[in-house]
Amino acid sequence: MEHLTKEQVEELKKILLEWKSQLIAETEDTVGEPLSYEGGDEIDRADTEAGRMLMLRNLDRDRKLLKRIEYTLRKIEAGTYGICEMCGQQIPYPRLKARPVAKLCIQCKEIEEENE
Repeated sequence: MEHLTKEQVEELKKILLEWKSQLIAETEDTVGEPLSYEGGDEIDRADTEAGRMLMLRNLDRDRKLLKRIEYTLRKIEAGTYGICEMCGQQIPYPRLKARPVAKLCIQCKEIEEENE
């Protein structure tokens, strides 16, 4: 993390913590919605089911993102944040600012995407 100033790390940590709080609040709001629907015709029920499936997919995506945020916060505490997990090179601050949970530098991310 030598390539990042203390202020940069604190700024990124603040962004991550705010992002985490926002996701948790949104999840709590969503989870309070009813998962079943009574009444209406088949089209209404199908529409409700489609909305429910979308909500569950979004909740799963948010859960995965929360895990990434928590993993990233642990890396900050351990002093290993901002180092590419594939090649070991420093991840530039502009990349981390754009994607604070980035685990890979741009070059390694491109390689990863090519191999998918």
